[in-house]
Amino acid sequence: MLSKRNASFLLVLLLAQIASSAQDKLAIKFGNVKPADFDIKSELIDSSTNAVVVADVGKSQFISNPNDFTFSLIFTEKKRIKIINKNGFDAATIIIPLYAGDNNKVEKLSDLNAYTYNLENGKVVETKVSKSSVFTEKHSKHLIYNKFTFPDLKEGSIIEYSYQVKSDFFFNLQPWTFQGEYPVLWSQYEAGIPDFFKYVILSQGYQPFVINKVSSSQISYSFIEHGERRSTGFGEAPDNSPKINTVKLDGAIDYHTWVMKNIPALKEEAFTTTLRNSVAKVEFQLNMVAFPNTAPRAYMDTWEKVASDLMLEDEFGAPIERPNNWLDNNVNDIVRGAAAPKEKAQKIFEYVRDNFTCNDDHGIYLTTNLKDVLKNKSGSVADINMLLIAMLRNQKIDANPVILSTRDHGFTHELYPLMDRYNYVIAKVLIDEASYYLDATTLQADFGVLSTKLYNGQAREITKSLAMPVYFVADSLKESDFTNVYISQLDDGGVEGSLTHNFGKYESIDLRKKMTKTLNEEFTKALQTEYPEEITIENLQIDSLKLLNEPVGLKYDLKLKSFGEADIVYFSPMLDEAIKKNPFVAAERFYPVEMPYTRETVYNLAMQIPKGYQVDELPKSARVNFNEDEGMFEYLISADKELIQMRCRLIFKRANFINEDYQTLRDFYAFVVSKEAEQIVFKNIK
Repeated sequence: MLSKRNASFLLVLLLAQIASSAQDKLAIKFGNVKPADFDIKSELIDSSTNAVVVADVGKSQFISNPNDFTFSLIFTEKKRIKIINKNGFDAATIIIPLYAGDNNKVEKLSDLNAYTYNLENGKVVETKVSKSSVFTEKHSKHLIYNKFTFPDLKEGSIIEYSYQVKSDFFFNLQPWTFQGEYPVLWSQYEAGIPDFFKYVILSQGYQPFVINKVSSSQISYSFIEHGERRSTGFGEAPDNSPKINTVKLDGAIDYHTWVMKNIPALKEEAFTTTLRNSVAKVEFQLNMVAFPNTAPRAYMDTWEKVASDLMLEDEFGAPIERPNNWLDNNVNDIVRGAAAPKEKAQKIFEYVRDNFTCNDDHGIYLTTNLKDVLKNKSGSVADINMLLIAMLRNQKIDANPVILSTRDHGFTHELYPLMDRYNYVIAKVLIDEASYYLDATTLQADFGVLSTKLYNGQAREITKSLAMPVYFVADSLKESDFTNVYISQLDDGGVEGSLTHNFGKYESIDLRKKMTKTLNEEFTKALQTEYPEEITIENLQIDSLKLLNEPVGLKYDLKLKSFGEADIVYFSPMLDEAIKKNPFVAAERFYPVEMPYTRETVYNLAMQIPKGYQVDELPKSARVNFNEDEGMFEYLISADKELIQMRCRLIFKRANFINEDYQTLRDFYAFVVSKEAEQIVFKNIK
C-alpha cells in the first residue's frame, strides 16, 4: 500500500507530466476565434514586434488515384497571425506558390478559406476574403503565385487562412519553414511518406525542436484496373484478371512530425551572408522511387553523372569542349609577345576583364552563344567566364569551369548535387601545377584574385567525368590595412598634419570600383563629413588606382583649428579611423557571424604637442584578447613634454564565428568602440 507521502509524490509527478504534455500541444482551434484570443502574451513580443504568428500548421500526405494507377501529393496549411500595428500589415499579404511543369501541368489550389477577425464592443466580427480578390501571376517559368490581401485590416486584427494544394510532382514534397521575420509561437509540420518514395530529408537552423519524431505503420493503396491484362506501373496484373480488377499496393509509411515553439523573429544583422543559411526549416530531395516488382528509378544523380551531363549541355560545357577555331585570330592577337603559359593566361584574362560588360545575371548556364558574347562584348557571368575558358583552352591552357554559390545566395550541399543552390561560374586554370581561380566579371581585380562574395564554402570543378570539390573559405583571406598620421606644430602657432592610409587587397578593389564613378572632389567632400569642423582636409591623393597588384594608397593633409586661444582642447587621436559604432546591436543572435575575411588594422600616430599646451589627460594603454588567441585589440599610448605616440591594432584571425561566440564578440567590440572614442585633453599653459 502506498504511503500518503508516496501518493502525493506520484500525484505531483502525474500533474507535471500532464502539464508538460499540454505545453507540447497546439493551444488554439483554427476557425474558432474568441475574444480572449486577441490578448496574446509572449516574451517574444516587445515594442519592436509588428506582428506575431500565433500558429502555423502544415501537413503533406500521399494519396492514390485509383483509376490511373498514380499517386498525388496533398499539402495543407492552416495559419493564424495577430497584427499588432500598422507596420505589421505586410503580414496580411499572402502568396501561395504553385509549381508548373514543362508539360502544362500545374499544381492545383483548392479549399482556400481566409478571414479577418476584429474585436468590436467585446464581440468577434469576421470578414471573409472573397474568391474574386485572389489573383494569380506568373513569377517564373516554373512558378505561379496566388496572391491575396486580407480586408478590413486594423491594428489588433487576427487573420487566419487555410488551403490545400494537390501536386503530381513528387520531387516537390513541400518544404517547411519554421522561422521568419515575425515571432512564431507554434509551428508544426507533418509528412506521411510511403516507403516507395525515398527522400533525403535536410534540416537546418539554430532553433530546437520540441517534437521531432517518426512512427511507422503498414498501409494499403487500392487501384482499379479496367479492361484486359495490362501493366499497372507496379508490376503486371495476373493473366486471369477480370476486366475490372482491384489491385492493391501494400507497403510501409513513415509519419514524421516536427514542432517548434516560441521561435524568435529572424532579423538580418551585421556580418550576415544571407538569412537563407540560418532560417529554421526542413526540406526534401527526391532520391528514388521504388515500387514493388519494378526496377527502382533514381531521381538524384551522382556528382560524376552531373559533371558528365553538364559538359554535354549546349548551355554549359559543350561550347567549350569544341575546338573553337574561330577564336584563333582574336586570341593570337591578345597573347602576341607572350611565351610562357601564365603570361598568356594573364593577357587573356585582362583582355576579357577590361573589354566585356557583365549584365549582372547570375546563373551557371549560358544565356547566348559564345560568338555573340565575343561580338557584343557583353553577357552574363556564365557567358563571359565561359568565353574566358574557351580562349584559354584555345592556347592549350588547362582551364575548367567551377560552379559555386555566392554568399548572398546561400550554402551549397557537400554531399548532394542540389543544382538550384549553384548560381555562379568562374574559371580554374592549372599552370605548372599551380591553380588560379579567375572571374573576368570582377572589375578592378588582379589575376587570381576573386571577390569576397564568392568565398562561400564548397564549390565544384566540372570536368567530363568528375566534379571535384573546391573550397573557398573566408577564413583563408587576410585583409591588412595601415594608417600613419603625423601632426606637427608650426612656427606661427598653427597645427597641421598628414595622413597616409594603405588599404588592403579587398578594400582596394571596392575603392577602385567606387572611384570609377566618383570625382576626387566628391570623394574629398564625403571624407570631410567624417571630421569635426575644427579639422579640414586638403590635397587629397589616391595612389595605385590602376596598379591592380598594389594596394590603393590614400594621402591628404590635415589642418587643426582648435588649438590657439582655447583654454581646453579635446582631441580624438584616432581621427576618422575610429570604429564609431558597435556593429552587433542585438542583445542576442541566433545564427553565426560571417565576416568577409580575417584582418589586421594598424593605426600609428605621432603628434608634436602644440606650443602653449600641455597634456592634461591621456587615455590609458590597454590590451585585450578575443577567445584567447583568435583576435586582439591593442591600444598603446605615451607622451612626454614634446611628443605623443600611439599605436592601435585590431586583429581577427578568424572570419566566421558560431553564434555562441556572439556575446563575447559584442562585448569585445563594445570595448574597442569605447576605447577608440577616448580623447586627449590639452590644457593651455600660456
